[in-house]
Amino acid sequence: MSESLNRSSYLPGRQGVAVLGVIAFSCGVILLYWLSILPPPEWLAVPGVLLFLAFGWRGSVGFRRLTVLASGLIMGLFWATWHARSQLAEVLPPAAEGKLLSVSGYLCDIPSPGSFNSLRFSFCVTRWHNLPEVYASGTRPPDLLRLAWYGHGTETLPGARLRLEVSLKRPHGTLNPVGFRYENWLFRKGYRATGSVRRVQADPTVSCSVYCQYRTMHLALAEWVQARFGATRHFALVSSLLIGYRGHMTQQHWDVLKATGTIHLVAISGLHLGLIALGAGFVCRRLLLALPVHCVNERTGRLLVFVTVVLCCVLYALAAGFTVPTRRALVMVIVGGWLILLARQSPVWQSYLIALALVLAQDPFAPLGQGFWLSFAAVAVLIAVFSARLAGSGWLAGLLVAQISVFAGLWPALEAFGQGQPLAGLAANLIAIPWVSLVVMPLLVTGGLITAAVPAAAEVFGPGFDLVLGLLWSVLGWLAHWQMPEIAASAEEIAVLSMLALFMVLAPLTGFRLVAVVSAFLWLAYPVTSLPRNLAVARPEIRVWDVGQGLSVLVRHGRKVLVYDTGPAVPGVFSAVESTLLPNLQAEGIRRIDTLVISHADGDHAGGLEKLAEEIEIGRVVAGEPGIIQDRVPEVAVSPCDRATETLGALIIDYWQAEGDREGNDASCVLRIHHSGSHTEWILPGDITGRVEAAYLAADTGLPDADRRVVIAPHHGSRTSSSEVWVQGLDPDWVLFTAGYRHRYGHPHPVVTARYRRAGAVQLNTACSGSVLMTIADNRLVIKEMRDEAPFWISGPGLARDQCKIP
Repeated sequence: MSESLNRSSYLPGRQGVAVLGVIAFSCGVILLYWLSILPPPEWLAVPGVLLFLAFGWRGSVGFRRLTVLASGLIMGLFWATWHARSQLAEVLPPAAEGKLLSVSGYLCDIPSPGSFNSLRFSFCVTRWHNLPEVYASGTRPPDLLRLAWYGHGTETLPGARLRLEVSLKRPHGTLNPVGFRYENWLFRKGYRATGSVRRVQADPTVSCSVYCQYRTMHLALAEWVQARFGATRHFALVSSLLIGYRGHMTQQHWDVLKATGTIHLVAISGLHLGLIALGAGFVCRRLLLALPVHCVNERTGRLLVFVTVVLCCVLYALAAGFTVPTRRALVMVIVGGWLILLARQSPVWQSYLIALALVLAQDPFAPLGQGFWLSFAAVAVLIAVFSARLAGSGWLAGLLVAQISVFAGLWPALEAFGQGQPLAGLAANLIAIPWVSLVVMPLLVTGGLITAAVPAAAEVFGPGFDLVLGLLWSVLGWLAHWQMPEIAASAEEIAVLSMLALFMVLAPLTGFRLVAVVSAFLWLAYPVTSLPRNLAVARPEIRVWDVGQGLSVLVRHGRKVLVYDTGPAVPGVFSAVESTLLPNLQAEGIRRIDTLVISHADGDHAGGLEKLAEEIEIGRVVAGEPGIIQDRVPEVAVSPCDRATETLGALIIDYWQAEGDREGNDASCVLRIHHSGSHTEWILPGDITGRVEAAYLAADTGLPDADRRVVIAPHHGSRTSSSEVWVQGLDPDWVLFTAGYRHRYGHPHPVVTARYRRAGAVQLNTACSGSVLMTIADNRLVIKEMRDEAPFWISGPGLARDQCKIP
């Protein structure tokens, strides 16, 4: 008996040590993505061996726990590093970029229509036919490509196994302090090259592995769903919920879902798999209860229910494409099922941590996705709230508590990701989640299964799908246009409001809840005027944002802000304002642009102007082509670029435009920015050509001479600009090219870069450097390139930015 007591007292200690190891492993995986370099394997192997030896020594409980923590941390870091190193070993040789290459392989996902009438898809390569043999030791050709077949957006590919002629480039995207990073997304998904398709043909000789056969079956399933339910009015939602294919979703769909905070409804996640698990468990349990009592005992019954739930969830996950979020949700559902259905007597937080470790073990790149943080944060909030409640609650009260808790708990996280939390989302989810859970998903799954057995049933279920989804979409559409007050608060205020809401849910005191609600409403109703409109900066700053083939520059000192150009935009496809300017302005604490200068009306300099004027207050607009710009933003007064000199903090700004009836590039409004203390100046010339360059040099700006000069290359380094007279006349110390990586225009031109090189100018290109920040510190110019702060999968050795050279 004493032995059993000793063993029972020892087990919790062993479980505690195991939980510490699980936590440490998870932290080790996550830690990798906070490092600026990829740790060499030997750095992790030696400490790992020492910790393993130390773990074998007999010592105190504290020492053993510390050893487990360190061992788990190193194991997690090693696991993530091994996967990252393996992925980075897939390299497209620089000599192969832009060349016509031939590859064979199979489709890795369902092709979907994209911008510019393209068909976009993932391609798993099984054979490279003409790739240059220039591989360094330890590298190999990419296995996964992200491709676009332009001009064929409405067509279908001739099968799943294909031979393609493609033009590729290595992973690359814009690089700014905040905002969407395409390179992060590519690394997260495993794409080691992107490009366009020039020629397609079927290739039955491609060997089809198990994964290939699954992808072929999933493609066939998508075609079957299209054939059976493609005529429904809400087929985009049917396809998203049944098979996880969102290629039929339009921009209108995304706008409504974003405005109502319900994007998670069309991403196959824990909600959908949880519903499948509940439905499968309920049906299996009912069938078992219908059997005679002696046929199945309680233990066997629970095991059968668990196996049925897991099998149904796996099948649904496979039907939904088995994407990363779906696999993550599957792991969480299985661990939760093991806890509930098998009646394991373990703390709920222990199961949560096990699920976290398993997700990171099967997908070490998960921390790079927002979905990972949001999903685990939501589950953590729900566990914390419901495990702290002493009394049970009905389904309506439980739903209300869950929605308020998740809304409040995820608010700081969403704000950190730059997404915000729409108030309409609280009401939308209170309606949408029960409707999707109790009506939509049961009908879709039942209708899909019955139609698979009886194809004629599609004529009955199709209108039913439209009915239930139509009601849902009508409500979401109405809420999306509901005029809710916009919450403009600092990060600290959002954190306080979030904690207040959570305490309001948890605290049993009615008086406290009443005071909290009244306080929140008073805060929302009271206009906040004490906060400064713009966060003040002590030093003059000029940041050239990385917007690809375009231009946008931020100039600020104190609380004054000037923005020069807004970068490129393609209506309905892409906008630098939305992807770069707005999130970075918000991160910089800028709520007002005092002066917006639009050099001229070209799309790569004035793109997304309407969106910027809609989202942020603008004091005045100065434009090189004021008539065109005024038509685009009639609500803002637009002034011509008249000859003038003004101050912005410690900076002197001089405006200049060529005389005469100018339009297009030569109408560009030129800015000369001077800092007297450091005798530094910047020249922002827009897209002026050689003729206007000579006129500018002949003009008298009235500004003092500069000891150091930074020039933004006119027209991104085009051969029609940066003439010999311009380069010699300015004699710049630094020149910045704002060009796209391997853009079809080929900027900057080698002739232009040679001129600046002969002048002794240091040349930077945003395609290589990312955004460039220039500040004045102790009357010295300090220049920082964003790539120096970028993570290892963006600026590491052998990658595009590391080997990016100006010709």
